[in-house]
Amino acid sequence: MSNFTFNRRTFLAGTGGLALAASIPTLTRASTTTIGMIYVGPKDDFGWNQAHAVAAQALKDIPDVTVVEEENVAETNAVTKSMESMIELDGASLLFPTSFGYFDPFMIDTAKKYPDVELRHPTSLWSADKHPENLGGYFCYLDQAHYVNGVAAGLSTKTNKIGFIAAKPISLVLRNINAFTLGARKVNPNVKVQLIITGEWSLPVREAEAANALVDAGCDILACHVDSPKVVIETAEGRGVKSCGHNADQSPLAPNGFITGAELKWGTVYTAYAELIQKGEKLPNLNEGGYDKNMVASTAFGAGASENAITAALAAIEELKGGAPIFVGPLKDNTGKIVVEGTLGLYDGALWGTDYLIEGVDGSIT
Repeated sequence: MSNFTFNRRTFLAGTGGLALAASIPTLTRASTTTIGMIYVGPKDDFGWNQAHAVAAQALKDIPDVTVVEEENVAETNAVTKSMESMIELDGASLLFPTSFGYFDPFMIDTAKKYPDVELRHPTSLWSADKHPENLGGYFCYLDQAHYVNGVAAGLSTKTNKIGFIAAKPISLVLRNINAFTLGARKVNPNVKVQLIITGEWSLPVREAEAANALVDAGCDILACHVDSPKVVIETAEGRGVKSCGHNADQSPLAPNGFITGAELKWGTVYTAYAELIQKGEKLPNLNEGGYDKNMVASTAFGAGASENAITAALAAIEELKGGAPIFVGPLKDNTGKIVVEGTLGLYDGALWGTDYLIEGVDGSIT
């Protein structure tokens, strides 16, 4: 697949290729709806890309839908070439380029160039006042599932020290760390979450070093927010400590110590959008949700989860489905400053401005 798509991009680089390709989509669009999926890494990374690939698989079960996929596409002009290839050669009418760095400027420019093609990005970056109408975003509020991870971890630790490995100190990551910590400390106020930030979405060597350092410091559970948790989960299992997952299902990697995981349910979005496209109906420009909209899930509990943890985690999921908030103020950051005066709802816009670590986290964002 990768070699074929590379050849298509090479072919489209010439003006002759573009001229010939222009005659191809008519036949494709007449019989099927073609949807393009683009991944920044491999589809089997046990993380971000795999979560999207699992959802793409669900699209293939819809009658008259054809899915075109390409892996390992850099956040450069390479994604523009991939998008144009899918549009020009495959007749794609809906594209899901799934990496953060694809949006600006590559998806924005492509949306302007192809106003009849719908493009959707897995963030809430789209803005009505500055972006094309055929562009948009969708977002699964994974902080809800990380809160549940925290509840389960707080009742499964024996040392009361939990390690968390994060990629970058941006608001999206920080709110997941904070939600996890609030969940853990709600059921076990003695818990401390020890944080290490690697600085990049994927640094396997650094992630392994961080995992080992946290275990050496006494952490008996590891959690994370990195693109592929595979290294973290496998390192935890190898060191005999428990783990919580992120993005996709990592339970096969840790048969002895896996507790549960925060999973993205992109399939809820993808299948709904495919059906709307087939009906000729307009897609929403923004679509956000958590447990209430079946857009996040908790991985099935593993051997690392205590009975009390399972009971409490299941109860927390039901509370979140009912709208119970995670960030109930007043809350202090880990320097003692009040950062949440009142209560922030599950979808409160203020959470996008998270620039602090909550009380209970040992670590720094600087």
